Amino acid sequence: MPVIHFLNVGEGDCSIIEHNSGHISVIDVSCAKTPLPLKEQLLTTVAKSERGGYGNFNQKKYPTNPISYMQKRGITSVFRFILTHPDMDHMDGIAAFFNTFSPTNFWDTDNTEDKNFDDGGNGGFQEEDWWFYKSLRDEKPETDPKRLALYSGATAQYYNRGENSQKGGDGLHILAPTQALISAACESEDYNDCSYVILYMTGGWKILFAGDSHDATWEHILATHKADVTNVDILVAPHHGRDSERDWEFLDVVHPRLTFFGNARSEHLAYQAWSNRDLSIITNNQAGNIIVATNNTATPPQLDIYVTCEAYARSVQPNTFYSAAHDAYYWGSL
Repeated sequence: MPVIHFLNVGEGDCSIIEHNSGHISVIDVSCAKTPLPLKEQLLTTVAKSERGGYGNFNQKKYPTNPISYMQKRGITSVFRFILTHPDMDHMDGIAAFFNTFSPTNFWDTDNTEDKNFDDGGNGGFQEEDWWFYKSLRDEKPETDPKRLALYSGATAQYYNRGENSQKGGDGLHILAPTQALISAACESEDYNDCSYVILYMTGGWKILFAGDSHDATWEHILATHKADVTNVDILVAPHHGRDSERDWEFLDVVHPRLTFFGNARSEHLAYQAWSNRDLSIITNNQAGNIIVATNNTATPPQLDIYVTCEAYARSVQPNTFYSAAHDAYYWGSL
């Protein structure tokens, strides 16, 4: 059964999908440094479990290294890596990540972003990651990895078509960007609206990965894919859940049963847009890592949610239990 991981990676993004096919998809990456020795990894885990229960659960202080996390789950290779857009908090550690997992396919956008690290405004990100990404973008390799620049509505074998060209594959449906959105983003030098928006459909469930999509992207999605995004099960909030001075009316259509927010200072998060609509949220700062496991043995089938912060799990679910399979605590089900 598919498993989805929404990792606690500081103020960046990283989501992992373990597909029924055996393929691994990773959407964005952050905090992907060369892994610590095992002893230090274990010490980090202990510190997180001991300190996680105070105040706001404070999980932002204990970010996850995606490389170590995936290796602990026995993942040795990645079938596709999707970079939603060219912001450093979505490619932090990309060089180490590619060196470790050698993605077969690389989804990218034909953006014209050109970062300057000479002015010191790098936000703590590594210049080598930018140059590694830029070489892939500009050289457009056909293998190792195969670079794909895909647009809204694209179809092909493996990502949303099976071997017989029927619907299926890995269930990844591209809602954005369009060529027009990318052209406008390049002209304005604001690359949020060239972001991939991916609808993952599996077993009747709809999970929406929104990247850093902004208003122009959602105008396109509601005009072109409204039925697809109506009443989704889980939304990975655009721009980590930050307010971003944007229009939130798309939530009236998407109306997610549950939304995942990343990490940001609380005053920058758009809590009001969700609370006004009586929509539920989990943040990485509360939960640590969030794991979604499809459960087809339940009647009716359900999505089981697990989190790595035990104190938070117990605050929501007093009778929580530890799942060794997910190395996390039961939060509840959808």
